Amino acid sequence: MILLRRELGDVLREQRQSQGRTLREVSAAASVSLGYLSEVERGEKEASSELLASICGALRLPLSEVLGQVSERVAETEALTAPVALPIPSTPLVSASAA
Repeated sequence: MILLRRELGDVLREQRQSQGRTLREVSAAASVSLGYLSEVERGEKEASSELLASICGALRLPLSEVLGQVSERVAETEALTAPVALPIPSTPLVSASAA
């Protein structure tokens, strides 16, 4: 099952790490507790839109870019877990007789 909060947390963590920044630096810049930011990154807490905007601002990333990356990840996961339809013959393959 896809959990949006986990995908969002993964994207935020990857972006922070790619900038070489610590949780402490970003939490201070976003005015959010270090523990709460850590829980958001681990997908344990769902960030409100205001908190998410603050974290994105601290990371100097547009919210649309972060959400776009999350959307791509969700689409990839959906493609991997989509059920595969098998063809069903239009005529019966087996016939039975009582004789």
